[in-house]
Amino acid sequence: MGRAEKVVLAYSGGVDTSVCIPYLKEEWGVKEVITLAADLGQGEELGPIKEKALTSGALVSLVADAQVSFMNNYAFPAIQANALYENRYPLSTALARPLIAKLLVDAAEEYGADAVAHGCTGKGNDQVRFDVSIAALNPNIKVLAPAREWGMSREETIAYGERFGIPAPVKKSSPYSIDRNLLGRSIEAGPLEDPWTEPLEEVFAMTRAIADTPDEPDYVEIGFAKGIPVSLDGNAFSPVALVSQLNERVGAHGIGRIDMIENRLVGIKSREIYEAPALLVLIQAHRDLESLTLTADVTQYKRGIEETYSQLVYNGLWYSPLKGALDAFVQQTQERVSGTVRVKLFKGNATIVGRKADNSLYTPDLATYGADDQFDHKAAEGFIYVWGLPTRVWAEKLRG
Repeated sequence: MGRAEKVVLAYSGGVDTSVCIPYLKEEWGVKEVITLAADLGQGEELGPIKEKALTSGALVSLVADAQVSFMNNYAFPAIQANALYENRYPLSTALARPLIAKLLVDAAEEYGADAVAHGCTGKGNDQVRFDVSIAALNPNIKVLAPAREWGMSREETIAYGERFGIPAPVKKSSPYSIDRNLLGRSIEAGPLEDPWTEPLEEVFAMTRAIADTPDEPDYVEIGFAKGIPVSLDGNAFSPVALVSQLNERVGAHGIGRIDMIENRLVGIKSREIYEAPALLVLIQAHRDLESLTLTADVTQYKRGIEETYSQLVYNGLWYSPLKGALDAFVQQTQERVSGTVRVKLFKGNATIVGRKADNSLYTPDLATYGADDQFDHKAAEGFIYVWGLPTRVWAEKLRG
């Protein structure tokens, strides 16, 4: 089946994406396969992955260091938008997909490929995120998804790979499906498919069990400039270093675990376990700083924008017109969101215990109940009369 001459394949080094290489060539008549592995801070050595791609039949094996772009262009805008899908999931995995899609499209243009490919199955969200993002970036390029069509079980996939010199996994495969990047880990499948089953400690890697956390709290001061995290405890950090260090500090106190039943875009519910220590605390701190620096109406209106924004990102519409319009709104709101938030990390809880900003809208002379009170109490009676007038009229008509 000749679908394309030259293909750029999103490559992770796992069984499915490795088998995609000979499958594309043998079954679909692709002449050249170029693999692209993205370093998003998953913490593994990508050198062996590069070699495995070549061994599996790739003509060229690319490794893109995309951690800085991941933070600046995807993670930090999502923090500015306080993006939490279904008010819980901070999109740690979903945010990586539009970036990988962009890397694929850019590589296809550079190498003159007429198609890109990924190893997603037909049941998850990632296939939608890849396909739609790629179409938005280059509507004319073909998108191939072999694993969505080949209909092989895992055992059959491994056997197919062995026929072309791809070694089977050395050790017994973990029952879990895990995805990791700098922002966090997602864990699903295996025993977790039963929503009643408590996840074992073995599934967690970025967060400690509460019993193993320190007996003294850790106070961290997170500095923001226009809604973007820039410092910890007064020390400036690069985006990658800031998130890396905060992951360690937050995770050490058992903070950052999520166990939820999630509504997938394809119409099914799935049980998901996430670890996103730094990202969750950054969103929590950022939202608190907004309460100090944004007016009430902007803060309240932005909540609805944030929910829509989160759904768009989760549903693979990062490059959509509506997402672009919401980006403009969010950026406008962030002009004055600069300051510092103090967070207490202790025994599984991140508690905000202080916040300050040069352009704070909190006015002590108006808020105090002490002798310095500047609020005009006499003005309250007239305000309340006018404010309550519609209710008073309604009540009188009701009684009459």
